[in-house]
Parts: sequence; C-alpha cells; structure tokens
Amino acid sequence: MTHGRTGYIPALGHDWLTPLYDPLVRLTTRELTFKRQLVAQARLQQGERVLDIGCGTGTLLLLLRDAPAGAWVAGLDGDLNILRIARAKDVVRPLPLVRGLSTRLPYADGSFSRVTSTLMLHHLTHADKLQTLREVHRVLRPDGELHVADWGKPHNAVMRMLAGLLLWSTHGDRVADNVEGRLPELCGSAGFADARETAHFSSVFGTLSLYSARKPR
Repeated sequence: MTHGRTGYIPALGHDWLTPLYDPLVRLTTRELTFKRQLVAQARLQQGERVLDIGCGTGTLLLLLRDAPAGAWVAGLDGDLNILRIARAKDVVRPLPLVRGLSTRLPYADGSFSRVTSTLMLHHLTHADKLQTLREVHRVLRPDGELHVADWGKPHNAVMRMLAGLLLWSTHGDRVADNVEGRLPELCGSAGFADARETAHFSSVFGTLSLYSARKPR
C-alpha cells in the first residue's frame, strides 16, 4: 500500500493476497461504517480538493467523490496492482489515481483542503510515518484537515489481546505507534494542531480509531 525509505509492504503483506483485499476488509472490519463516518467527519464542501493517500482499491475515494458536497478527489498508492482494482471500479467516471510514495507526495505546497487515509499508516516505520505526516502538512492549505482511520490504542481487554497479535506479527514494530496511541503525538510533531482521536470501533484485529488534525493558518 505504501512505500517508504525502509521498504514496501503490499496492502495484505503479500502481492498474491491483493485480490482478496476488499472481501477480507469487509469481513474483518465494519468497513462501510467507519469509512462513511470518516467522510462525514471530513465535512466536505463543494469545490474542495481531497487527496486520499494509500487509497488502495478506491472504496473510500468513491464515497468521497459521491458525497453530496461534490468535492474533487484524487488517490495515491504505491501498489500498481491495487490501483488496477481501483480503476476497474468505475470505468465510466475514472478516478484520478497516481502511483506514488506517501513520503514524497508529487503535489505542490497547499494543493488540497483535505487529506484522508485509511489503514495505511500502520504499514510505515516510525520515521516514515513522521515523514508522511510532514508531507501531508506540506500539501494541505492553511486550515486544511487530515482525517485518518487506522489501528489505535485498545479500548478494552479484548481489544488489548487482539492488538497483541498485531504486535507479534512480522511487522509488529511498524504497528507499535498505532496501538500505543501515538498517532496524535506524531501529527503534532509534524506541525498539526488539534490532533485527536474522534471515534473508535472494535474489529477482529483490535481497535480501529478515527483521527483528525488541522494545519494551522
């Protein structure tokens, strides 16, 4: 899904699993519930420009594009195979999709009023998370907002047990910032204000949290 300085990890960890991404996400998370809430949280206005980083198969992009506000949306992902799936979802009204790196966004300063991300940041090392957030801060306009859905700090005993499985996984070191609740702190380090968790959901992999942050004027 993303590619940083320290190595690329496909959406499900292996390229051969990529075609299973949509059914697995639907099965293991309340996908439409949390993605629709993220869209509502972004409070889009007509004419706004929105970038979805780590856009994957384009599910969130379609929800953002088809929201009543009529915002212009674009998606970026490092995985060519998953972008092919996203392109196939609407051949009549093709989504603007770019293959690129979250740590080096190919956009000018202040290009977007909103940036979104779902289940992407946990793929990155600590350094690449921070660099990605700095890049997001750069491409946002003043008062622009970041809206994220990703694994978060467990909110009960069952979620703590499931989060432990994530930490014991092959790339558990990359998930640590998430399950230890550090994403708002990282957003602050990248220059954002008002970074906070806004909601959380239970899933078979642990707590899935929504976050928001704002680029100051």
